[in-house]
Amino acid sequence: MVDMCIMQRMQTTNQPSKLETLTSWAVPIAAIAAVIAWFIIAPESALGKLDAIGYAVCHRIDVRSFQIGDRQLPLCARCTGEFYTAGLALLFQALVSGKSSKLPSRGVMAVLFAFFVAFGVDGSNSYLYLLKQTGGNGSPLDQIPNLYVPNQTFRLFTGSGMGIALAAMLFPVINQTLWKNLDDSYALDWKKLGILTGGIIAINLLILTDSPFVLYPIAYISALGTLFLLVVVFALLWIIIMKQDNSFNHPHQLWLAFSAGLTLALLLVLGIDLFRLSFTGTWGGFPGLSG
Repeated sequence: MVDMCIMQRMQTTNQPSKLETLTSWAVPIAAIAAVIAWFIIAPESALGKLDAIGYAVCHRIDVRSFQIGDRQLPLCARCTGEFYTAGLALLFQALVSGKSSKLPSRGVMAVLFAFFVAFGVDGSNSYLYLLKQTGGNGSPLDQIPNLYVPNQTFRLFTGSGMGIALAAMLFPVINQTLWKNLDDSYALDWKKLGILTGGIIAINLLILTDSPFVLYPIAYISALGTLFLLVVVFALLWIIIMKQDNSFNHPHQLWLAFSAGLTLALLLVLGIDLFRLSFTGTWGGFPGLSG
C-alpha cells in the first residue's frame, strides 16, 4: 500500500503541468513566427538579414566599419570585435570548461577589468572625436583634447577585449543557472585566457588585412554572435521565471528555454529595428553622423 502511494506521487510529480504542456507547444510556434517575421522585415540577401541584427545594437556608421568592397559589415569595427569575440569565447569555454561554474580568479578578473577600461577609454575618445566632427568649428567641445585619433585597429582590439570580458563573466553564470551538478572549478583560468587571447589577436590581425576571405565569415560570426548572446540572456531569464534553474542534466533538455530565448531575442531585435527605421528611414548608420 505504501509502495503504491509512493509510485502515484512519483507519477504525479513526473507529469508535466498544464503550463508546461502549453509552453511546449506555444513557444516553438512563436519562435517560428518570429523567424519568419525577421526574414520578411529584414533587408534582402543573407548579409541584409545580418544587417538587421547589427542595426538593433550598433550605430553602423559606414566609415567606422570594415568594408567588403563598398559594402560595410553588419556591425561597426568595435561591435564586430566585441560580438564575434564574445560568441567564439563562449564556444571556446563550452568546449574546454564544460560545466565549470566558478568566476575567474582575482588576477584574471584584473585583466578582464583592464579590457573593460580600455574599451571605455577608446569608446569615449572616439565618441568625443565624432561629436567634434559633427559639431562644426567653434564648438565648445573643441577645447577638450582627444587622447589620440581614433582608428579601426583600436576599435577592433578594444572591442575584442570587451568580448572576452563579457564571455568570461557570462559563461560561469550560465552554468550556475542551468545544471544540477556543477564543476566547482574556474571556467577561465590563466592558461585558457592566454590561449583565448592569443587566438583572438591572430584573428584580429587577419581581419585588419581587409581580405574578403576573412571579412565574410567575420560578418556572419559577429552578427550571429550578437543574436546568440541575446538568446542566451533571454533563455536564462525564461528559466529563472519558470523556476527551472539548476534542474538540467543534459543540453538537449534546454530546447524549450532556448526556443523562448530565440523568440524574445528576435522580438527585441525587430522592435528596435522598426522603431529605428521609422525614425531614420535608412538601414544604414544614423543620418548626419560620420567620421
